[in-house]
Amino acid sequence: MELLCVGGMNKLFTGNSLLGLCLRQCNQIQAGESSPHLPAPTSWFSTRKSGQLWEEHSRSHFFPGTLPKPFIWADPGTIITMGRPVTIWCQGSLQAESYHLYKEQVSQPLGMWVAWNFRDKARFSIKSMSPNSAGQFQCIYNSSSGWSERSDYLQLVVTGMYSKPSFSAHPSPLVASGGNVSLLCNSKDTMDTFHLLKEGGAGPPQHRESRFSAGRHQAVFPVDSVNISHGGIYRCYGSFRFSSHVWSHPSDHVDLKVTGTFEKPSLSAHPGPSVTLGENVTLQCRSESWCDTFHLFKEGFIVPPQRLHWQNNTGPFQVNFTMSLVNSVHAGTYRCYSSHSTSPYLLSQPSDPLELIVSEAANTTSPSKHKPDFKSGANVTSLNAELGTMNRIVFLKEKREGKQAES
Repeated sequence: MELLCVGGMNKLFTGNSLLGLCLRQCNQIQAGESSPHLPAPTSWFSTRKSGQLWEEHSRSHFFPGTLPKPFIWADPGTIITMGRPVTIWCQGSLQAESYHLYKEQVSQPLGMWVAWNFRDKARFSIKSMSPNSAGQFQCIYNSSSGWSERSDYLQLVVTGMYSKPSFSAHPSPLVASGGNVSLLCNSKDTMDTFHLLKEGGAGPPQHRESRFSAGRHQAVFPVDSVNISHGGIYRCYGSFRFSSHVWSHPSDHVDLKVTGTFEKPSLSAHPGPSVTLGENVTLQCRSESWCDTFHLFKEGFIVPPQRLHWQNNTGPFQVNFTMSLVNSVHAGTYRCYSSHSTSPYLLSQPSDPLELIVSEAANTTSPSKHKPDFKSGANVTSLNAELGTMNRIVFLKEKREGKQAES
């Protein structure tokens, strides 16, 4: 049996309440004890016995009244990580005398708040979110005129129960304005449903039933006719049908960037686009219009675009991406984009493509001394990124293709 605290009273009730649900001014008092920190009971409660009170609560649950329905919301939000606190707020009328919180499939109210200092709203706190705390909630309030209608449903979700799914964008997380992209969420576990969330998004989560394909349970979230509002950070979660309000850990994020917002920059190679194995090459991205961020993208490369910030207040709008000791992995087609730091997910049109060719020196008769190190099946290459007097090294971990035989 769980304890239910009633704000504004020095009496404790028991009932089918949420684990860890405590109301205002309740300090873990034991049944039958009073607290010196609680004010005297209000006149509304002093005229009713506890049996009549519970009877009215039960009746109001099945036969809501006609006063305007209250507004219910959760702070900091409705999707809460396991073990984190959350507060459910119910806002009604200045004439309200008490507020009552209900959870779907629970006949008795989970909490009661007697209006004391704040009459137009009530606060119900869950100190540690758990699967038992998740579900659908409604609230109502009572005044001298009767009972209110029930509020809309509040869907409270707990995350972190299962392993995180995989998440990717196809064909690429860089999408031209007006184009289409598919966000794929999948898991080796038998998830029934996947949920898509945009960080800071105003819209509710999207939900898709999973389909079994290629040995994994997966769901595709199509995004058609992409526009600037689609740019941002996305994550997905998985859940099971028998506990739809209990979700997995969040997937790794996908940064969806919309291109075509600004004029294209230019991309050039120095000393040239044809490089001998082991030499250095600099790819310079330059814009004729103001911007403060540049992105270098290699076609067919799974690593996200490299990014540099322009920090020269007087010079041209350009940055240099310098690759040292190039090898065959660096060869390929490159494009660059420009953007503003205030809108990091809105990129310019792509530059014209630049084909970087890496070849062996004509007098090379033995393996190069700059042969990549394939220890542990991976090659770590340094990409020197220079911006004015600022130099930094960005390390890329490149997947080794095929098994390397070492003598």
